[in-house]
Amino acid sequence: MNAVAVVLPPSEDSLQLVVQALARGELCIIPTDTVYGVAAQVAPDPVARLYRVKGRPEGRPIPLLVSDIEAARALATEWTFEVDKLARTFWPGALTLVVPAVPGLPQEVTAGTGTVGVRWPACPLAESVIERSGGVLAVTSANRSGEPPAASVEDAFRALGTSVPYILDGGSLGGGLPSTVVRVVGKEIEVIREGAIAPEAIRRALDSLHQSDHP
Repeated sequence: MNAVAVVLPPSEDSLQLVVQALARGELCIIPTDTVYGVAAQVAPDPVARLYRVKGRPEGRPIPLLVSDIEAARALATEWTFEVDKLARTFWPGALTLVVPAVPGLPQEVTAGTGTVGVRWPACPLAESVIERSGGVLAVTSANRSGEPPAASVEDAFRALGTSVPYILDGGSLGGGLPSTVVRVVGKEIEVIREGAIAPEAIRRALDSLHQSDHP
């Protein structure tokens, strides 16, 4: 795509333009509660385009952002007590939970791992776009692979401004840290990526949940 992205201020019309573009299979950049993300429909062609635009190495799964917990549960073959309690403790928020993926998700999303990372972001603009797009979108940070995440519209535009039709302006995002990514293994967590939420806080929450719910 040779056109330059249009930066849209938040409005009802802007949301509709972004949602319609995503429905056509195009990519769009949206703000989240952590960093700006480039979003796509959960379908093979749009997600494959995400890889190409970012220069993302094959074999790295693409996380899915959801508009509520039920949308996340629908993506998992198993939703354990521990996963549910962490979701209800930290969502909406900057925690990505890696769960067993339901059959039928694009190979480009799971990258053959059999798992999928899911998150409900604490960002009204992102939530509106996701909800109007059916409750789930494939979203990864709006930067070229290996470069710093985009914490502002300017960062996102510099990185991917010729690869998307629209960038939804959510202002500058605090910290510029991506979400923390964890997988629950039994009663413990495996930290896949450190981010905005300290792993120690997640471990403490899981410990307290077991103490309160399993005396």
